[in-house]
This record gives sequence, C-alpha cells and structure tokens, in this order.
Amino acid sequence: MGVMGQVIFFGGFILIFYLLIWRPQSKRAKEHKALMSGLNKGDEVVTSGGMAGRITRVTDDFIVVEVADNVEVKVQKVAVATALPKGTLKDI
Repeated sequence: MGVMGQVIFFGGFILIFYLLIWRPQSKRAKEHKALMSGLNKGDEVVTSGGMAGRITRVTDDFIVVEVADNVEVKVQKVAVATALPKGTLKDI
C-alpha cells in the first residue's frame, strides 16, 4: 500500500496542479491572443500600464493609441489589457 499510496498521492497532486494552475492560465492566454488579433482602428482599449485611449493605427506588433486630443502613444499589442465597449471614453 505504501508505493500505491504514493502513486495515488502524486497523481492527485498532478490533477490539482492541472485544474488550479495550468488550465486557467492556458484559457487566459488564449483569450488574450484572441483580443490582440481582433484589435482594429477605432477600438477603445486600456493598456497594462493603465492608459486608456482609442486605437488610430494597427500594425503587426504595435498599435498607436490616442490618449488625448492630438496625443498619440505607440504601444505593443501585448500591452493591451482589455478592450472597452464603444463610447466608454466619452463617459470618463
């Protein structure tokens, strides 16, 4: 029972690790990749640094975000934390 108990314990540990850590992280990475590929001109986004703005240009790896009138910032696509619903920036 000693060896079999250790195998069951180890298998349970692997299962818990998968369910609590690996699977949720994989799901988040997939959602973020879909977000990055779906960015378009005119979308309103928030970067991981907390800046909110409207996308004015999109390239392969970078986007240009207008954070104020005539103020544009170049940001890597991976730095986009979330996309906001249209019109959110007017309400802020």
